[in-house]
Amino acid sequence: MFIPIFFLSSLLLSSSYALVQDFCVADLSAPFGPAGYSCKSPATVTVNDFVFSGLAASGNTSNLIKAAVTPGFDAQFPGVNGLGISLARLDFAIGGVIPMHTHPGASEVLIVIQGSITAGFIDSGNKVYFKTLNTGDVMVFPQALLHFQVNAGKFPALAFVSFSSANPGLQILDFALFANDLPSELIEDTTFLDDAQVKKLKGILGGTG
Repeated sequence: MFIPIFFLSSLLLSSSYALVQDFCVADLSAPFGPAGYSCKSPATVTVNDFVFSGLAASGNTSNLIKAAVTPGFDAQFPGVNGLGISLARLDFAIGGVIPMHTHPGASEVLIVIQGSITAGFIDSGNKVYFKTLNTGDVMVFPQALLHFQVNAGKFPALAFVSFSSANPGLQILDFALFANDLPSELIEDTTFLDDAQVKKLKGILGGTG
C-alpha cells in the first residue's frame, strides 16, 4: 500500500519539469556534462531502459556507517534521465546511520518500509527538525539542506527515498572535512576542533594533511 503512494509522490515532484519530446533516455556511452546525459537515439531505446530492478536486493551494511545506499539515478536507471525524478534504497543495520549530508540538486522524500528511523534536517537559520519515523511514515527534506537518517530501533531498518532530480548530487559533511587533504590546521581553525580530534577523524575516514 505504501510503496504505490511513494511512487505517486515521486511523479508529483516532477510536475514542474517539461520535455519537448516524450523522453530522453540517458546515453551512458556519452560523457556526463553539466546538463546531464545526452539522449539515446529513440531507435535504440527499449523497454528495459524504463525498468530498474536494482532496488530489490539489500545493500551491504558491513561498513563504517552500518548502512547502505543503493541508487536508482540516471547512471543506473537511464529512463529517468530528463524527467526530474530518481529513487534510492536505504538499508540500515542495527546502529546504522546515514551521516549528515546534502543533495545540492534535489529535494528528497523518504518512506519507512521497515523498522524505526530518526531523521531530520537543519534549515539555513540553524533550526533543527527531526523525528523518529515508523513503518509507513513519510518525511520530506528540502533541497540542499543538511539532513541525516539513523536507525532508531533494535532491528534492521529499510526505507526508500525519491528525489526531484535524476541526479541529485551528494556531499557528506564528515567526508568533506576529513576524507581529503585539506590541511588539519585549516580544519581546526574553521571548526574549533583540536588537533588530536582532527587527526583521529582523518585517520578513520582516510584523510591526510
